[in-house]
Amino acid sequence: MTADTTGGQLGTAEREESWRRLGSETFDLVVIGGGVVGAGTALDAATRGLRVALVEARDLASGTSSRSSKLFHGGLRYLEQLEFGLVREALRERELMLTRLAPHLVKPVSFLYPLTHRVWERPYTAAGLFMYDSMGGARSVPGQKHLSRAGALRLVPALKRSALIGGIRYYDAQADDARHTMTVARTAAHYGAVIRTSTQVTGMVREADRVSGVRIHDVEDGRTQEVQANAVINCTGVWTDELQRLSGSRGRFRVRASKGVHIVVPRDRIVAESGLILRTEKSVLFVIPWRNHWIVGTTDTDWNLDLAHPAATKHDIDYLLEHVNSVLATPLKHDDIEGVYAGLRPLLAGESEETSKLSREHAVARVAPGLVAIAGGKYTTYRVMAADAVDAASPDLPGRLQSSITDKVPLLGADGYHALVNQVDQLGARHGLHPYRVRHLLDRYGSLVHEVLALAEDRPELLKPLTAAPDYLQVEIVYAASHEGALHLEDTLARRTRISIEYPHRGVDCAQQVAELMADVLGWPQETTNREVKIYKARVEAERDSQTQPDDEAADAIRAAAPEARPELKEPEPA
Repeated sequence: MTADTTGGQLGTAEREESWRRLGSETFDLVVIGGGVVGAGTALDAATRGLRVALVEARDLASGTSSRSSKLFHGGLRYLEQLEFGLVREALRERELMLTRLAPHLVKPVSFLYPLTHRVWERPYTAAGLFMYDSMGGARSVPGQKHLSRAGALRLVPALKRSALIGGIRYYDAQADDARHTMTVARTAAHYGAVIRTSTQVTGMVREADRVSGVRIHDVEDGRTQEVQANAVINCTGVWTDELQRLSGSRGRFRVRASKGVHIVVPRDRIVAESGLILRTEKSVLFVIPWRNHWIVGTTDTDWNLDLAHPAATKHDIDYLLEHVNSVLATPLKHDDIEGVYAGLRPLLAGESEETSKLSREHAVARVAPGLVAIAGGKYTTYRVMAADAVDAASPDLPGRLQSSITDKVPLLGADGYHALVNQVDQLGARHGLHPYRVRHLLDRYGSLVHEVLALAEDRPELLKPLTAAPDYLQVEIVYAASHEGALHLEDTLARRTRISIEYPHRGVDCAQQVAELMADVLGWPQETTNREVKIYKARVEAERDSQTQPDDEAADAIRAAAPEARPELKEPEPA
């Protein structure tokens, strides 16, 4: 397939052209699901020379892939579960992201592991970290470093002196998961994939005993049509079983949803030069540096309610505060919390009844002729999962399938990024921006920063920050709508930016300004702009209310009652 010269732009013109192509072409693969695995599968297939389309009912990364712990990590705790293969694979992927595929998006991050037991704990933990480092964990980041109690407290003065007897510092990596997923999808579009959001699969097309395509429904305007394909890949994560029922064939595996809740607090509430990893009775708790904030998480509980909008409860938030406060000299309070988010992990249903013990290995199966399903896994290994999914579809594809090459395909914005980092002063001077601001833009867009700033050439006012969310420039909102596929206010405030979790107002105070900037690009009449603001405010109010509820059922009832931004979304009917 020929590379798209627009740089993978996902704008209104591309959206209309995508609809035309979906109805008129026959694809090798249709991928269902715009999370990181779906986007990765579309990129894998496109770069093997296949004709591929990806459809997503809501927004890119609108499910699990925008609500993770935002880490690219080997998973230290999987060493204890003796999942050495998973850890080695994940560390290889982390290394690829840091060095070749996405250095603009994925960054090293350090963690302190506080030691609390004398004699046995230091050698035990050191042995685990030595394995971690030697499996590839210390290639482009420093290896473990042992610290006395005084050394650990110098690194993290926020800790109670009684909370540790020493510590070990080690490194992992982190990324803005929603931006990373969106960039993977745009890279797939750049290599010729059709990427279309707000496009819901309502049924499978069959030819005799095989799946030969999907029926789709545009949830913005209600249009429907059929898409013809040699094979369909179900990459819908926690919706895997639901899509499986739609196909009318029996699944080979079941997926359980495990809810993980995170809270976001200001950076000055925890005085530390490093993140923290703490043991809990069930799993581990991370305190992760995130720009001017800390992310504290996560919980790990079964969830059997609304898959689209998992709700955090007061109990979830209290659990996180209680565990982190057990080691902090100055405890965090409810009033310190700027943002809260809840996500669902798609775990393969296994023997263990505890979700924290379920494997993060992934499973892929050809569940019927023309239909492949993939589930499980972890964000870090999305590229491996994608390659496995495309390989599994090969019996349904004509001709010889080329090998996966995504380990050699940098994501959009990676090429030229390092040179631009060295040129921040010149770039800032040219556009009248502080070098700090340019660095922030480079870590979000990489070398696509030129494309972003070009939108302000005739409108210099777009280089001013948003009034109520000054970490972001107005031009970034325009770019989200013109190039990054944002169709609704929620897409921009929750995923293209992270305003919804980084400011105590959760995006409400800048909703009007952001909606008006998007309206210019998307051609919204005033009525639509007002509706978007109203729906977003209702979403935030429902989330705030749900976070005061004692249990999942009460929280879910409140959150699920908030209106949907996508007006035509409907429950799929089983085939």
